Amino acid sequence: MPYDSFMTNLLNNNYHNDYHNKNNIHFSTTTTCLPILQIMLSLSAAIDGRSKTTKGVYMQRRDFLKFSTLGLAGSVTGLGTFLSWSPRANAATIDQTFYITDGMRTQADGIDVWFQAYSSTSTGLDYPAQSMIVQEGDTVNITIHNTLGTTHSFVIDGLVDSGDIPGGTSTTVSFLAGSAGSYLFYDRVNLPYNRLTGLHGGLAIMPKNSSNEIYAGSPTFKQQLFWLYNDIDPAWHDAIRQGRTPTSKFKPRYFHINGISARPPGSTNYTDPTKNAFYDPRSQISGKIGDRTLLRVLNAGMCVHSMHWHGNHLEWITRNGQPRAQIWKKDVIALENNMGKVDVIYPFEPPPDAWPPVTSGQQYVMHLHDEMTQTAGGGLYQFGAATLIKFK
Repeated sequence: MPYDSFMTNLLNNNYHNDYHNKNNIHFSTTTTCLPILQIMLSLSAAIDGRSKTTKGVYMQRRDFLKFSTLGLAGSVTGLGTFLSWSPRANAATIDQTFYITDGMRTQADGIDVWFQAYSSTSTGLDYPAQSMIVQEGDTVNITIHNTLGTTHSFVIDGLVDSGDIPGGTSTTVSFLAGSAGSYLFYDRVNLPYNRLTGLHGGLAIMPKNSSNEIYAGSPTFKQQLFWLYNDIDPAWHDAIRQGRTPTSKFKPRYFHINGISARPPGSTNYTDPTKNAFYDPRSQISGKIGDRTLLRVLNAGMCVHSMHWHGNHLEWITRNGQPRAQIWKKDVIALENNMGKVDVIYPFEPPPDAWPPVTSGQQYVMHLHDEMTQTAGGGLYQFGAATLIKFK
């Protein structure tokens, strides 16, 4: 079966049936897919040792459905592919500049939505911001030029807080890169609205003397990516653009991974990596057998997610910045909302239940089990948060 046909068939099903490979597309037959709330409740109970109710924690599903790098070694930014890193014997001073800008982005259904961003130029719109990668002990100097007429800020929890940056002004903040891990930088002014409208990005702090660990002694990896999730309510974005505080209930209509959504075969811009998350090198997982890939997953949005990978079970290393006492192998992992984060490793092992055995040339999908996230514009199916896994 051609890959395009496979994707169409796969994404048109809310639940998975066994799929037997015949033409270089493999589908794991070991996965049992549960409704999103059941997944979240079972995971939360297992992790926290207590039960939870959905009241006050999860958004109402019926409302969703109704409206439904090539970085230099040791440098700061990852420019749109795997983050590159070579450890240094000594700490360094790292300088980075961001411009707070705004502009419109056309969504999968043709609707233009307003965003703000920490951009690399005064005229660009880098949503989300370019990822940064530094080493424990580095001195990091970040200059922020606010080109807008509204007040903003730059915050990394536990590391730095710029304070207010009035419109038309600039400031420089300095901090010492602390404990190794994955961090979200964001605007704390007018929370959560400025963060939701695009003012966020990812910072990786690498352990000293290591290029392949999340923290000293962690499982190792060969390559790494940032995945930043966000969910977009155009009404909220427009209210912030007009200087108003949103008064309507949050109704997300677009779901992004690294600033864009997926597009199904035959759609406009299907093969455009700047428009389709399946082909976006910032998001697509690509490797050979043994190319263990670290995913630094950050959630800037308001929605809880249930991430599901095909082909391999992942090693779940951290939850909300804390190393897990036990490293579980899972193909469905919960991601909390409002700056929740996890670090996971896709091991690129031969899938144990695929026949014929997988060694190269196969492709799988990563998507979310919360159904609304696989739509755009309130019901345009297959245009949500998903990406591709390629065995090279």
